[in-house]
Amino acid sequence: MTNAAVAVAHANFALIKYWGKRDIALNLPDVGSISITLEALSSETRVELLPGLEADQVVLDGQSDGPGTARVIAMLERFRQISGSRAHARVDSRNNFPTGAGLASSASGFAALVTACDRAWSLGLDKTRLSELARIGSGSAARSIFGGFVEMHRGHRADGRDSIAEPLLEASAWPLHTVIAISDRARKAIGSTEGMQRTAETSPFYRSWVENQPADLERARQAIAGRDFDALADVSEASALAMHGLAMSARPGLLYFNATTIECLHRIRALRASGLPVFFTVDAGPQVKAICTADAVDPVADALGQVPGVQQIVRSGLGPGAWLAGSGR
Repeated sequence: MTNAAVAVAHANFALIKYWGKRDIALNLPDVGSISITLEALSSETRVELLPGLEADQVVLDGQSDGPGTARVIAMLERFRQISGSRAHARVDSRNNFPTGAGLASSASGFAALVTACDRAWSLGLDKTRLSELARIGSGSAARSIFGGFVEMHRGHRADGRDSIAEPLLEASAWPLHTVIAISDRARKAIGSTEGMQRTAETSPFYRSWVENQPADLERARQAIAGRDFDALADVSEASALAMHGLAMSARPGLLYFNATTIECLHRIRALRASGLPVFFTVDAGPQVKAICTADAVDPVADALGQVPGVQQIVRSGLGPGAWLAGSGR
């Protein structure tokens, strides 16, 4: 064992949305998804194996035993089973963006965690296996193992071995940009897992969502392969609005938007109607992500920055997959 390792992984945002699980324990999605990985939003995680330690120690954003600790410890136990080593670990993970606020912090966090664990335990697992393990921690984390444009497969096996992500297109091959309008840094009241479960159990439209997803995935694949911005914009906005409409149809309904979210969507639609290459997506939270070409970044950022309630604008290009940063800070 190398005893300690530091890994960095980047958040990803789904363009074709993931919402719903076919197996909660293994985080198996009920639909496939397609995402982009962002350079500007990242998690850095250090894992140190300490054979004399009696229990795992987990610090997330400077807080011990905070939300998410149990899931991290469960992942460490999984690596102990794989490696045959019973060493406990000290984990220190930090995000450079708000946690639990609809900015995919669990995706980057678990992708960084499994990458660091793989090195600390000297396992040498390939990225497909790391994607599978990351998914168990957080469904969207499977996609953050890879950079650029990424597809997450629903899979069909009960054990989840085919429910993994794979790269579709490198970031440099179609260097789109994202402008993020942050309107609320607080942790969301209803987390994604709880929200998905409620939706699957109570929405009368859930099966239609699952049945329609393959067609949207195919449209997005073709748009990405052909670098067709307008086609990708159409299917991505439709997927985002369908996901949120589905969440709203749960009982009781889930409302992740705030007033600022709605105004940002209108602003982006107006910019696109004026000829600017930009479209939106929104995950389970109020933050709006505007995807655009490089020459549109400044006008899009300026327009969203003027929306009342926007607290911060973050600009990002497409980013890499999870990577090792060394053995210490």
